[in-house]
Amino acid sequence: MAEQFSLRLSKGMKDKLQELADATGRTKAFLAQDAIERYLELESWQIKAIQDGINAVDEGKVVSYEDIKKEWGIK
Repeated sequence: MAEQFSLRLSKGMKDKLQELADATGRTKAFLAQDAIERYLELESWQIKAIQDGINAVDEGKVVSYEDIKKEWGIK
């Protein structure tokens, strides 16, 4: 079940949201919810990837810079 949530937007942002709603035939609420969902997905993915990297380093699962240069043929 969806819950109501409110936030304050600058006039410029609100106007842009209205313009996009008019152009797409969507409601401002739909576009705002879609934008928040996309943001949360991206941020969650990034945080997980960073934590996975930290865990790999903590577990010693790393490759040296010199080994990478050798593998890629970089001098």
